[in-house]
Amino acid sequence: MEPFPDQFTEFHPIHGTNVRLDHSGTKATRVESFANGVCFSKHPLKPGEIFLIEIEDKELGWCGHLRVGLTARDPGSLDVVPEYSIPDLTDSGDSWVFAITRNHNKIIEDPEAEAQEAGDGGLGGGQRLGRGEVEDGVGGGERDEGGGNISKPKTFFTDSHLHIGDVRIPRDKLVGRSRPGRYSHILDDLYKTNALPPTARRSRIGVLYVPKGQGLADMHIIINGEDMGASAKGIPSIQPLHAVVDVFAATKCVQIVQVEYGFSSLQTLCRKAIQKHIVHRMAIDWLELPEALKHYCKYE
Repeated sequence: MEPFPDQFTEFHPIHGTNVRLDHSGTKATRVESFANGVCFSKHPLKPGEIFLIEIEDKELGWCGHLRVGLTARDPGSLDVVPEYSIPDLTDSGDSWVFAITRNHNKIIEDPEAEAQEAGDGGLGGGQRLGRGEVEDGVGGGERDEGGGNISKPKTFFTDSHLHIGDVRIPRDKLVGRSRPGRYSHILDDLYKTNALPPTARRSRIGVLYVPKGQGLADMHIIINGEDMGASAKGIPSIQPLHAVVDVFAATKCVQIVQVEYGFSSLQTLCRKAIQKHIVHRMAIDWLELPEALKHYCKYE
């Protein structure tokens, strides 16, 4: 899929009553209660365009976490923003939203069920799929002659781009990073391997849709650079689709992360060149570089 021109990504000015946006329109904070935190992307997403956010802050004492997805509704046409994305938006039939749980959100698809779905004419209307981890000895992989699972070599983070069908997304911004400190080098590796809970502070979560032909698309959720699979299939993609972010319960504040699809900026190229030659980004402090560039390499 051809890259499209970069566009500054913002939240829509229409949002839940408990949400406050910052002056840039890129940070959404729920200021009270646990609900009424539904937000939308300001513009409809293009095919293959990811709406990426980072969890900035959390609030203890609530049960539940961030919810993300897509909606075919125009936020500007809403008389009242729903209190909850699930079930208020999803029950309308034109929205597909998933809760980001503390467990892994990887979609495990049943080949037999897929064959049955193909025989029934597919999953029209945006069918939700199940989620969960494959148990030992149950589906999800090739087997050797003795019946054991054959582990396929992981290609996670060996490429500069995440590939989902014909869609290519630069990995540079997809993975969360810890706040600089004594244990940053350890925490950063945990983000890179997706070992931390998806709802941890600084985790990065994105949503996009991938065209599948005949005016339909699959919705994918990306957690710290890893594709969780098709969370919903057969979504009508002829109509505009806005991203949905529900700043719900234990999730207090989220920040949009801008993704560069075309040529990288000079700042980004400098950062990549520097990071190739250091053990960890905190080691930048010992380099003779302008302070502004050091700050960018450590924090951005």
